[in-house]
Amino acid sequence: MVDGEPGPPTPPGRTGAPRKRADARRNEATLLEAAAAAFLAVGVDVPVRDIAARAGVGVGTIYRHFPTRADLIVAVYRHQVQACAAAAPALLATSGTPHAALTAWIDLFVDFLVTKHGLAGALNSDTAAFDTLHGYFLDHLVPACTRLLDAAVAADEIRPGVDARELLFAVGNLCAGRAPYYDARRMVGLLVAGLRLR
Repeated sequence: MVDGEPGPPTPPGRTGAPRKRADARRNEATLLEAAAAAFLAVGVDVPVRDIAARAGVGVGTIYRHFPTRADLIVAVYRHQVQACAAAAPALLATSGTPHAALTAWIDLFVDFLVTKHGLAGALNSDTAAFDTLHGYFLDHLVPACTRLLDAAVAADEIRPGVDARELLFAVGNLCAGRAPYYDARRMVGLLVAGLRLR
């Protein structure tokens, strides 16, 4: 059975198949998190055996999930985009204010961008697998950011008229600095604080 395809029907009274699918999803998430950490620490050319060691699995397990390095890079990118997007409603539900949720989410977005810089060379290559990733990024993260901005505007915490796409672009540019004296996270914090109504 190929991952992601439905398996044979489960016999009545047995629940083994759904549990197996859930385990497979958790295993894949573990692999993707290990790969992201390895890409950030070493680069996208990190040996697969090192990723396997981080994840606590055999090399063959990685190749079963991701036959090529491009497949793995794309999966890491999509996994991180999904996690960042899913964090928006969770933070709105658990943070003290919408602005606090927005601030915490932008901090997660900065974490994503730091890892993304490690993928930049691969993402700018001619590999066809990477062609749709920018659209995937926008389709998931712009609505998540818009939801947070709208909530903060409705609570009279930030000025209206802030476009989510512009804000994400601004944060991305602030994170592009590489000088040793430059603290991108501090600059992003000043940007988000500047959205507040006085």
